[in-house]
Amino acid sequence: MEQFLQTSGALYDETRVKILRFLLEHGSSCVCEIQSALDLGQSRLSRHLKILKDAGFLTSKREGKWIYYDLSKELDPLQQCALEVIKQLPIDLPNKSKECST
Repeated sequence: MEQFLQTSGALYDETRVKILRFLLEHGSSCVCEIQSALDLGQSRLSRHLKILKDAGFLTSKREGKWIYYDLSKELDPLQQCALEVIKQLPIDLPNKSKECST
């Protein structure tokens, strides 16, 4: 029950759904690429990424001073189903364009 509530809570926000869709389309992405593409402030993006990570949707990896986010490879059936639905949603996202500067 707890996992269900955490998963459904994580999906109950348009920005978080857009983050998941962005990662579905573009794969592993630096936090600065996500921030630029979705035009989000750093603190707001960090909050959304933490919620998605705590719910089990995301993994993160530090490379130098940057953190890269990707979809978890260990999703439960509900999370997998949710991602399949998100793939079908008519969401218009910009391309992944900004690269992190050193």
